[in-house]
Amino acid sequence: MDLLSALFSPHSVAWSVFVIMLVAAGGLAIGNIRLSGINLGIAGVLFSGILFGHFGLEIDHGTLEFLRDFGLILFVYSIGTQVGPGFFSSFKKQGIQLNLMAAAVVLGGIGVTLAVARLAGLDVATAVGMYAGAVTNTPSLAAAQQTLGAVSPEAANSASVGYALAYPGAILGVILTMVLIRRLFRAQAEKDLLEVQAEKAASSLINASISVENKNLDGLKIKDIPALGELGVVVSRVYHAGQLGVAHDDTVIHSGDVLLAVGLEENVRKFTLVVGSKSDMDLKKLPSRIIHSRVIVTHKEVIGKTIDELNLESQYDVVATRVARADVEFLVSDSYVLQFADNLVIVGEPDAVAKAAALLGNSPKDLNHPQLIPAFIGIAAGVFLGSIPISIPGLGAPVKLGLAGGPLIMAIVLSYIQHIGPLNWYLPPAGNLMLRELGITLFLACVGLKAGGRFFETLLNGNGVTIVLLSFLITVLPIIVIGIFAKAKLKLNYMSLCGALAGSMTDPPALAFSNAMSPSNLSAMSYATVYPLVMILRVISAQVMVLLFLR
Repeated sequence: MDLLSALFSPHSVAWSVFVIMLVAAGGLAIGNIRLSGINLGIAGVLFSGILFGHFGLEIDHGTLEFLRDFGLILFVYSIGTQVGPGFFSSFKKQGIQLNLMAAAVVLGGIGVTLAVARLAGLDVATAVGMYAGAVTNTPSLAAAQQTLGAVSPEAANSASVGYALAYPGAILGVILTMVLIRRLFRAQAEKDLLEVQAEKAASSLINASISVENKNLDGLKIKDIPALGELGVVVSRVYHAGQLGVAHDDTVIHSGDVLLAVGLEENVRKFTLVVGSKSDMDLKKLPSRIIHSRVIVTHKEVIGKTIDELNLESQYDVVATRVARADVEFLVSDSYVLQFADNLVIVGEPDAVAKAAALLGNSPKDLNHPQLIPAFIGIAAGVFLGSIPISIPGLGAPVKLGLAGGPLIMAIVLSYIQHIGPLNWYLPPAGNLMLRELGITLFLACVGLKAGGRFFETLLNGNGVTIVLLSFLITVLPIIVIGIFAKAKLKLNYMSLCGALAGSMTDPPALAFSNAMSPSNLSAMSYATVYPLVMILRVISAQVMVLLFLR
């Protein structure tokens, strides 16, 4: 310590950075330690900060506040850019049901928190901190601390202690609930797992060479083939009179031709029944100048335009058959609207494919180079939005989205819009992950350092054990009730249910546990479906609870 005192001033930026980096490195190491297959993950940084704070390592208060809030902004903004493109589509079909279920979990958590706080006589700060920790939601803690900060810094610190005491049990509680539901509905859960595996195999896109044997199709254009649109099948190549060519909508087919069709396995099978039968000739392996190539959309000029508007077929004699976006691959039509980073499969002759690729951009380096001007504008707009007071009838003071909610909502909206003029809000996955991890690490390190002085005192000499037990109830009671109802009454697929429960608690370790049960991405899709709405509800509910307690 004498050496450190000689090197650093206790209020210098160098000392603050030195301590924060030690806390972060130690916390990430703690988070990687696995016990029974479960680890704390990024929450290890919080407990590292608590240890450092307990032994008296402090940094300048102003620097700590800045790093905490700046880390929070980076964290929630990166989350928003990640979930934004699929946010509004998540309310379609089963998404409405999943989001209603997740909202019920949020309301249930609020109800249990209010009940246990009243019965145990807990103060508002500790209770809301317990709520945030019991649902493993760091932005809700930040939102509560901002509202509590108007009362006293000590109140915000109490929330951090409550959060830290509740967090470990919350991770275990969600996983135990998944196990309990699987035990209660053993037969149905096992059936769901088998169905998910079968659906995964059937949901992959395939291609098949099909002989035209239906005489009614002789002389028809490809676009006029019955059921082509309904089945969602794309024809990419045609073999006619010994020549292999690119298939276009206006290409005329004849009996004896061979078509290369792309689509879901079941749909391709039905299309084959309409056209003729499967051919022994594999058009993909047939020697020819026609190739298929993946092309990445990176040119600003083509973003927001449809494939038809670009005249790819008529201008370059190529056809786009499918696209991969956000790790999901699907077929495309002429009306498909291009977005930045779309990965298109283009079929045609090498020169034609090269010209089409040049039009679309096809510059992988552009994907790895984040546009900083839109990011700065988006963060500034989010901070502005979070500072606008919102009056809610019945509350004594207006609610603000704050630094947790404002940047989150703004990032969701801007990443959904994706581009305005030359500004593009696409954030490369690697850049997004870096921002997210850096932000949450800074935030948790600062929260831990500030709470460290009181954590062990509360745990060992105060009501810490009571807080841990009551927090566990806040975690498990809502998800057990809603989970059993969803499985028994709504007949929700077990993997979808697990993903929705993990998402309703914004709990990545629980999602990882669910994913380990099945190779399907069904849990991840459900998690992503409910995550944005739950995040917003958690942020707002934490502030509302503070205001209700303070009345």
